[in-house]
Amino acid sequence: MAIATDQIARSHTIAILVDNEAGVLARVIGLFSGRGYNIESLTVAEVDAGRRVSRITVVTSGTPMIIEQIKAQLSRLVPVHRVSDLTVEGPRVERELALVKVAGKGETRVESLRIADIFRARVVDSTNTSFVFELTGSAEKLNAFIDLMRPLGLVDVSRTGIVAISRGPNPL
Repeated sequence: MAIATDQIARSHTIAILVDNEAGVLARVIGLFSGRGYNIESLTVAEVDAGRRVSRITVVTSGTPMIIEQIKAQLSRLVPVHRVSDLTVEGPRVERELALVKVAGKGETRVESLRIADIFRARVVDSTNTSFVFELTGSAEKLNAFIDLMRPLGLVDVSRTGIVAISRGPNPL
């Protein structure tokens, strides 16, 4: 039995320009939770201090119909200025940052440094028994690095979530 391609859930990166005021993020998140939509990643930052505008970047999954519903419902929220689905609106740049703590001695320390060099991870903290690496890139790159660090003494991981921006001269 074939599944129609318009019914397949795909991950989408949605950028939302909002007023930078108390309660806006709660309203956006409430829209997702109230309708049972999952948020895979969420980042928020002020992008224009003079106009008091922030950008919320949400990664979520859904069928094309669900994604269209999410965008329409977000657009109707009062503090929302613009909603853009960066996944379908053309080329974009996406990145994520991770801090990865690895503990070990001897050869495992050396091996973790070799792998970090291959992935262009920076050592941002070092003790006699551990390293904290800083790594940026795609979620897939971060996942691969973390998977390689597990057998070498992975202790902890902290990730920012995906940030994204469209390529070219147009905003969002």
